[in-house]
Amino acid sequence: MYSTADLHLFVRTADCGSLTRAARMLHQSPAAASAALRRLEQRLGVLLFARSTRSLRLTPDGEIFLEYCRDALASLAEGEALLMAGKDKIRGQLSLSAPSDLGRQVLLPWLNHFQEIHPDLKLSLQFADRVIDLRRDPVDIALRYGRLDDSSLVSQHVAANRRVIVASPDYLARHGTPRTLHELSEHNCLLYYLSPGLFNTWRFNAGKEPLEIKVRGDRMADDGGIVREWAVAGIGIAYKSWLDVWPDLKRGTLVTILDDYAGEDTPLNAVCPHRNSISPAVRALVAFLREKFERQRDATGTGGAASD
Repeated sequence: MYSTADLHLFVRTADCGSLTRAARMLHQSPAAASAALRRLEQRLGVLLFARSTRSLRLTPDGEIFLEYCRDALASLAEGEALLMAGKDKIRGQLSLSAPSDLGRQVLLPWLNHFQEIHPDLKLSLQFADRVIDLRRDPVDIALRYGRLDDSSLVSQHVAANRRVIVASPDYLARHGTPRTLHELSEHNCLLYYLSPGLFNTWRFNAGKEPLEIKVRGDRMADDGGIVREWAVAGIGIAYKSWLDVWPDLKRGTLVTILDDYAGEDTPLNAVCPHRNSISPAVRALVAFLREKFERQRDATGTGGAASD
Protein backbone atom coordinates (compact mmCIF):
# COMPACT_ATOMS: atom_id res chain seq x y z
CA MET A 1 0.00 0.00 0.00
CA TYR A 2 1.28 3.47 -0.83
CA SER A 3 1.66 6.08 1.91
CA THR A 4 0.11 9.53 2.22
CA ALA A 5 3.64 10.91 1.82
CA ASP A 6 3.77 9.31 -1.65
CA LEU A 7 0.41 10.87 -2.50
CA HIS A 8 1.56 14.28 -1.31
CA LEU A 9 4.67 13.94 -3.45
CA PHE A 10 2.60 13.00 -6.50
CA VAL A 11 0.24 15.98 -6.08
CA ARG A 12 3.08 18.43 -5.46
CA THR A 13 5.00 17.12 -8.50
CA ALA A 14 1.91 17.55 -10.68
CA ASP A 15 1.44 21.11 -9.40
CA CYS A 16 5.11 22.06 -9.85
CA GLY A 17 5.79 20.19 -13.08
CA SER A 18 9.13 19.18 -11.57
CA LEU A 19 10.01 16.22 -9.38
CA THR A 20 13.18 17.93 -8.15
CA ARG A 21 11.32 21.06 -7.11
CA ALA A 22 8.59 19.02 -5.41
CA ALA A 23 11.21 17.01 -3.51
CA ARG A 24 12.88 20.19 -2.31
CA MET A 25 9.57 21.64 -1.11
CA LEU A 26 8.84 18.42 0.80
CA HIS A 27 12.38 18.24 2.23
CA GLN A 28 13.24 15.04 0.36
CA SER A 29 16.24 14.15 -1.77
CA PRO A 30 15.58 13.86 -5.52
CA ALA A 31 16.64 10.21 -5.39
CA ALA A 32 14.18 9.38 -2.59
CA ALA A 33 11.39 11.25 -4.38
CA SER A 34 12.09 9.44 -7.65
CA ALA A 35 11.99 6.08 -5.85
CA ALA A 36 8.71 6.98 -4.15
CA LEU A 37 7.13 7.96 -7.46
CA ARG A 38 8.25 4.72 -9.09
CA ARG A 39 6.87 2.80 -6.12
CA LEU A 40 3.51 4.51 -6.53
CA GLU A 41 3.39 3.77 -10.26
CA GLN A 42 4.30 0.12 -9.66
CA ARG A 43 1.56 -0.19 -7.06
CA LEU A 44 -1.00 1.27 -9.47
CA GLY A 45 0.34 -0.53 -12.53
CA VAL A 46 0.27 2.64 -14.67
CA LEU A 47 2.56 5.50 -15.61
CA LEU A 48 1.51 8.71 -13.90
CA PHE A 49 3.95 10.99 -15.73
CA ALA A 50 5.38 11.10 -19.24
CA ARG A 51 9.04 11.96 -18.81
CA SER A 52 11.61 13.49 -21.11
CA THR A 53 14.98 15.10 -20.49
CA ARG A 54 13.36 18.54 -20.27
CA SER A 55 9.78 18.04 -19.20
CA LEU A 56 7.46 16.10 -16.92
CA ARG A 57 3.77 15.99 -17.67
CA LEU A 58 0.80 13.99 -16.45
CA THR A 59 -0.42 11.05 -18.48
CA PRO A 60 -4.19 10.61 -18.94
CA ASP A 61 -4.08 8.03 -16.11
CA GLY A 62 -2.15 10.52 -13.98
CA GLU A 63 -4.76 13.23 -14.56
CA ILE A 64 -7.52 10.87 -13.39
CA PHE A 65 -5.60 9.74 -10.32
CA LEU A 66 -4.67 13.33 -9.42
CA GLU A 67 -8.26 14.36 -8.75
CA TYR A 68 -8.86 11.34 -6.52
CA CYS A 69 -5.63 12.08 -4.65
CA ARG A 70 -6.65 15.67 -4.01
CA ASP A 71 -10.04 14.59 -2.65
CA ALA A 72 -8.54 11.82 -0.51
CA LEU A 73 -5.87 14.05 1.03
CA ALA A 74 -8.40 16.82 1.62
CA SER A 75 -10.73 14.40 3.42
CA LEU A 76 -7.88 13.13 5.59
CA ALA A 77 -6.83 16.69 6.45
CA GLU A 78 -10.38 17.65 7.36
CA GLY A 79 -10.75 14.57 9.55
CA GLU A 80 -7.47 15.26 11.28
CA ALA A 81 -8.47 18.89 11.85
CA LEU A 82 -11.75 17.79 13.42
CA LEU A 83 -9.97 15.40 15.76
CA MET A 84 -7.46 18.05 16.76
CA ALA A 85 -9.98 20.84 17.21
CA GLY A 86 -10.28 21.77 20.83
CA LYS A 87 -7.62 19.24 21.89
CA ASP A 88 -4.29 20.54 20.62
CA LYS A 89 -3.00 24.07 20.40
CA ILE A 90 -2.42 25.74 17.07
CA ARG A 91 1.32 25.32 16.60
CA GLY A 92 4.03 25.13 13.97
CA GLN A 93 4.78 27.75 11.32
CA LEU A 94 2.34 29.60 9.08
CA SER A 95 3.47 31.59 6.05
CA LEU A 96 1.15 34.39 4.91
CA SER A 97 1.28 36.65 1.86
CA ALA A 98 -0.82 39.84 1.67
CA PRO A 99 -0.97 43.15 -0.24
CA SER A 100 1.55 45.60 1.19
CA ASP A 101 -0.82 48.38 2.22
CA LEU A 102 -3.39 46.07 3.77
CA GLY A 103 -0.64 44.20 5.59
CA ARG A 104 1.03 47.24 7.13
CA GLN A 105 -2.07 49.38 7.70
CA VAL A 106 -4.53 46.81 8.94
CA LEU A 107 -3.24 43.26 9.35
CA LEU A 108 -0.04 43.73 11.34
CA PRO A 109 -1.63 44.63 14.71
CA TRP A 110 -4.31 41.98 14.18
CA LEU A 111 -1.68 39.32 13.49
CA ASN A 112 0.17 40.34 16.66
CA HIS A 113 -3.06 39.66 18.54
CA PHE A 114 -3.49 36.33 16.71
CA GLN A 115 -0.07 35.22 17.93
CA GLU A 116 -0.92 36.27 21.47
CA ILE A 117 -3.88 33.89 21.26
CA HIS A 118 -1.70 31.14 19.74
CA PRO A 119 1.77 31.63 21.27
CA ASP A 120 3.07 28.31 19.90
CA LEU A 121 2.54 29.48 16.32
CA LYS A 122 5.31 31.09 14.27
CA LEU A 123 4.27 33.53 11.55
CA SER A 124 6.23 34.28 8.40
CA LEU A 125 4.89 37.39 6.60
CA GLN A 126 5.29 38.58 3.03
CA PHE A 127 3.70 41.99 2.47
CA ALA A 128 4.04 42.86 -1.22
CA ASP A 129 1.81 43.69 -4.17
CA ARG A 130 3.49 41.07 -6.36
CA VAL A 131 1.15 38.15 -7.04
CA ILE A 132 3.13 35.13 -5.93
CA ASP A 133 2.91 31.67 -7.46
CA LEU A 134 1.33 29.61 -4.68
CA ARG A 135 2.56 26.36 -6.23
CA ARG A 136 6.18 27.46 -6.37
CA ASP A 137 6.64 29.81 -3.42
CA PRO A 138 6.60 28.45 0.16
CA VAL A 139 3.40 30.20 1.23
CA ASP A 140 0.55 28.50 3.08
CA ILE A 141 -2.09 31.17 2.46
CA ALA A 142 -2.32 34.37 0.43
CA LEU A 143 -4.78 37.22 0.86
CA ARG A 144 -5.78 38.64 -2.51
CA TYR A 145 -8.18 41.24 -3.81
CA GLY A 146 -10.57 40.43 -6.62
CA ARG A 147 -11.79 37.27 -8.22
CA LEU A 148 -9.42 34.43 -9.04
CA ASP A 149 -8.16 33.83 -12.56
CA ASP A 150 -6.88 30.35 -11.64
CA SER A 151 -9.85 28.11 -10.89
CA SER A 152 -7.61 25.31 -9.60
CA LEU A 153 -6.72 27.31 -6.47
CA VAL A 154 -8.89 27.11 -3.36
CA SER A 155 -10.45 30.43 -2.37
CA GLN A 156 -12.35 31.42 0.77
CA HIS A 157 -14.16 34.73 1.11
CA VAL A 158 -12.78 36.90 3.92
CA ALA A 159 -14.32 40.38 3.51
CA ALA A 160 -16.34 42.46 1.07
CA ASN A 161 -14.46 45.33 -0.52
CA ARG A 162 -14.49 47.78 -3.37
CA ARG A 163 -12.22 50.52 -4.59
CA VAL A 164 -12.87 54.14 -3.66
CA ILE A 165 -11.44 57.43 -4.90
CA VAL A 166 -9.63 59.25 -2.10
CA ALA A 167 -7.69 62.45 -1.57
CA SER A 168 -6.52 64.52 1.38
CA PRO A 169 -8.57 67.55 2.50
CA ASP A 170 -5.47 69.67 1.84
CA TYR A 171 -5.21 68.55 -1.79
CA LEU A 172 -8.89 69.26 -2.41
CA ALA A 173 -8.62 72.69 -0.77
CA ARG A 174 -5.74 73.61 -3.11
CA HIS A 175 -6.97 72.00 -6.34
CA GLY A 176 -10.75 71.72 -5.97
CA THR A 177 -12.96 68.65 -5.81
CA PRO A 178 -13.81 66.92 -9.10
CA ARG A 179 -17.55 66.56 -9.63
CA THR A 180 -17.48 63.96 -12.41
CA LEU A 181 -15.15 61.14 -13.34
CA HIS A 182 -14.11 62.98 -16.49
CA GLU A 183 -12.80 65.86 -14.36
CA LEU A 184 -10.15 63.48 -13.01
CA SER A 185 -8.19 64.27 -16.18
CA GLU A 186 -7.55 67.73 -14.69
CA HIS A 187 -5.98 66.26 -11.53
CA ASN A 188 -2.79 64.48 -10.57
CA CYS A 189 -3.78 60.83 -10.19
CA LEU A 190 -1.43 58.59 -8.24
CA LEU A 191 -0.70 55.30 -9.99
CA TYR A 192 0.65 51.89 -9.08
CA TYR A 193 1.45 48.69 -10.88
CA LEU A 194 -0.84 45.68 -10.94
CA SER A 195 -0.40 42.57 -13.05
CA PRO A 196 0.06 42.86 -15.99
CA GLY A 197 1.09 46.55 -15.93
CA LEU A 198 0.39 50.10 -14.81
CA PHE A 199 -3.04 50.51 -13.22
CA ASN A 200 -4.07 53.70 -14.99
CA THR A 201 -7.52 52.62 -16.17
CA TRP A 202 -9.97 53.02 -13.32
CA ARG A 203 -13.13 50.93 -13.60
CA PHE A 204 -16.50 51.63 -12.00
CA ASN A 205 -19.73 49.66 -11.78
CA ALA A 206 -22.26 51.54 -13.91
CA GLY A 207 -25.26 49.38 -14.71
CA LYS A 208 -24.71 46.43 -17.03
CA GLU A 209 -21.57 47.84 -18.61
CA PRO A 210 -18.63 48.90 -16.44
CA LEU A 211 -17.37 52.43 -16.92
CA GLU A 212 -13.66 52.92 -17.56
CA ILE A 213 -11.69 56.14 -17.13
CA LYS A 214 -8.05 56.47 -18.15
CA VAL A 215 -6.11 58.71 -15.77
CA ARG A 216 -2.60 60.11 -15.57
CA GLY A 217 -0.24 61.56 -13.01
CA ASP A 218 3.37 62.38 -12.26
CA ARG A 219 4.00 59.56 -9.74
CA MET A 220 3.75 55.80 -9.86
CA ALA A 221 5.02 52.96 -7.68
CA ASP A 222 5.03 49.18 -7.42
CA ASP A 223 3.81 49.45 -3.81
CA GLY A 224 0.25 50.47 -3.00
CA GLY A 225 1.38 51.69 0.41
CA ILE A 226 3.54 54.36 -1.18
CA VAL A 227 0.58 55.56 -3.26
CA ARG A 228 -1.54 55.84 -0.11
CA GLU A 229 1.20 57.86 1.62
CA TRP A 230 1.38 60.22 -1.38
CA ALA A 231 -2.38 60.72 -1.13
CA VAL A 232 -2.19 61.41 2.61
CA ALA A 233 0.60 63.94 1.91
CA GLY A 234 -1.70 65.88 -0.41
CA ILE A 235 0.16 65.07 -3.63
CA GLY A 236 -2.76 63.71 -5.63
CA ILE A 237 -5.85 61.53 -5.95
CA ALA A 238 -5.74 57.73 -5.53
CA TYR A 239 -8.07 54.86 -6.35
CA LYS A 240 -7.62 52.42 -3.49
CA SER A 241 -9.31 49.47 -1.84
CA TRP A 242 -11.55 50.66 0.97
CA LEU A 243 -10.02 48.07 3.30
CA ASP A 244 -6.62 49.70 2.75
CA VAL A 245 -7.69 53.25 3.56
CA TRP A 246 -10.42 52.98 6.19
CA PRO A 247 -7.99 53.90 9.01
CA ASP A 248 -7.12 57.09 7.11
CA LEU A 249 -10.81 57.81 6.48
CA LYS A 250 -11.51 57.34 10.18
CA ARG A 251 -8.68 59.75 11.10
CA GLY A 252 -9.75 62.25 8.48
CA THR A 253 -6.37 62.29 6.72
CA LEU A 254 -8.18 61.06 3.60
CA VAL A 255 -11.74 61.55 2.38
CA THR A 256 -13.68 59.80 -0.36
CA ILE A 257 -14.86 61.75 -3.39
CA LEU A 258 -17.20 61.03 -6.30
CA ASP A 259 -19.17 58.67 -4.08
CA ASP A 260 -22.06 58.56 -6.56
CA TYR A 261 -19.90 56.31 -8.73
CA ALA A 262 -19.69 52.75 -7.40
CA GLY A 263 -16.09 51.61 -7.39
CA GLU A 264 -14.93 48.28 -8.75
CA ASP A 265 -15.81 45.29 -6.55
CA THR A 266 -12.63 43.65 -5.28
CA PRO A 267 -13.55 41.21 -2.48
CA LEU A 268 -10.75 40.03 -0.21
CA ASN A 269 -10.14 36.28 -0.43
CA ALA A 270 -7.88 33.81 1.32
CA VAL A 271 -6.25 31.61 -1.31
CA CYS A 272 -4.51 28.25 -0.84
CA PRO A 273 -2.85 26.05 -3.46
CA HIS A 274 -5.18 23.11 -2.79
CA ARG A 275 -7.63 21.82 -0.20
CA ASN A 276 -5.17 19.62 1.65
CA SER A 277 -3.05 22.68 2.44
CA ILE A 278 -5.84 24.12 4.61
CA SER A 279 -4.33 23.30 7.98
CA PRO A 280 -5.92 23.98 11.40
CA ALA A 281 -3.73 27.10 11.62
CA VAL A 282 -5.02 28.33 8.25
CA ARG A 283 -8.61 27.68 9.29
CA ALA A 284 -8.09 29.51 12.60
CA LEU A 285 -6.51 32.51 10.86
CA VAL A 286 -9.26 32.82 8.25
CA ALA A 287 -11.95 32.68 10.94
CA PHE A 288 -10.04 35.24 13.03
CA LEU A 289 -9.68 37.68 10.11
CA ARG A 290 -13.31 37.31 9.09
CA GLU A 291 -14.38 38.27 12.62
CA LYS A 292 -11.96 41.22 12.70
CA PHE A 293 -13.16 42.60 9.37
CA GLU A 294 -16.79 42.14 10.37
CA ARG A 295 -16.25 44.04 13.62
CA GLN A 296 -14.36 46.77 11.80
CA ARG A 297 -17.18 47.16 9.29
CA ASP A 298 -19.82 47.24 12.03
CA ALA A 299 -17.84 49.94 13.83
CA THR A 300 -17.20 52.14 10.80
CA GLY A 301 -20.18 51.37 8.55
CA THR A 302 -19.83 49.69 5.19
CA GLY A 303 -18.27 52.83 3.72
CA GLY A 304 -16.76 51.92 0.41
CA ALA A 305 -17.08 48.18 1.00
CA ALA A 306 -19.57 46.33 -1.11
CA SER A 307 -22.18 44.31 0.67
CA ASP A 308 -21.72 40.55 0.94
